[in-house]
Amino acid sequence: QVQLVESGGGLVQAGGSLGLSCAASGRTLSTYALGWFRQAPGKEREFVAAISASGGRIHYADFVKGRFAISRDNAKGTMYLQMISLKPEDTAVYSCAARSASSSGNIVYTTPPMYNYWGQGTQVTVSS
Repeated sequence: QVQLVESGGGLVQAGGSLGLSCAASGRTLSTYALGWFRQAPGKEREFVAAISASGGRIHYADFVKGRFAISRDNAKGTMYLQMISLKPEDTAVYSCAARSASSSGNIVYTTPPMYNYWGQGTQVTVSS
């Protein structure tokens, strides 16, 4: 079983940048496909970005393409989400998720039920 802890959230002005990290412990990160999701007040959790276990395939939600970048460093047991050109509508609790997978796997998962493990989330607030 893997434990996930997000960090890096905070308050930023519109147009600014922020970087999130998701640190994993308990198991080797290379055997997990990973993803970022977010949930704004009063809204359902939505997909943001995903990266396959191998790191060879990445997928983004349309609303973040060109602004967010997902990456992973298996040696450090950490996944990242770099965010630029932030907008007030990006305000949400951002959570990372993991799903057991082959380390050579090239599949990305884009819906919450596909993931087995979740972090507690980190708040991102973008002021206008």
